[in-house]
Amino acid sequence: MSKKNPKVLSVDRTANQTMEQASAIASVNPAINAAVVVDTYQTNIMGDDVELDSLVDALRASMDKSATGDLSGLEAMLIGQATALQTIFVSLAKRSHHQQYQRHLEAYLGLALKAQAQSRATIQAVIDLKFPRQATFVKQANIAHGPQQVNNGQATGGDNVRALDNQTGQIEVLEGLANGGKEVDTRAKAEAARGDPAVEALAASHRPKKRGR
Repeated sequence: MSKKNPKVLSVDRTANQTMEQASAIASVNPAINAAVVVDTYQTNIMGDDVELDSLVDALRASMDKSATGDLSGLEAMLIGQATALQTIFVSLAKRSHHQQYQRHLEAYLGLALKAQAQSRATIQAVIDLKFPRQATFVKQANIAHGPQQVNNGQATGGDNVRALDNQTGQIEVLEGLANGGKEVDTRAKAEAARGDPAVEALAASHRPKKRGR
């Protein structure tokens, strides 16, 4: 009995599907796509004996677990990544110390600091996963010092007073027309006011006989 090739992927298909249709559906399956990428880059970790079907099953199990709300697998993955990035940082920082040339020192130290920054970002991702940030809604209060004008399609302030005066005047004029057929001036007659007595016009006897030149 020949041994199954571990890199041959089994494709499930229904009775109504052709093999080409089943292969097309499998080509866009998230678990299968991820398994192909993982298998490509893991050969220097676990070797060439990793079975592709088993890798797909493991990824599907992880995805199903996350779909139910259990994110413990993702949390463990992030913690592992943060630890691995910290190890890379220490290794590169140590190697930079033994460099004799400035450009080599800057290259190793720069890569070390990038690994450190990625480790810190991964730790922050773990914190956000375990303790999600709650949205805070703050009620806004509009406080203005002095007069405030709100334009909402209605007259405000002095405009209201002027509109009311104009409306009252129009009603009084209409009432006058209805009563006597003439417009009625409802405004009070203003009495002639005397000016300053000290500035009254001079009488003829007080005027000079000749105008000065």
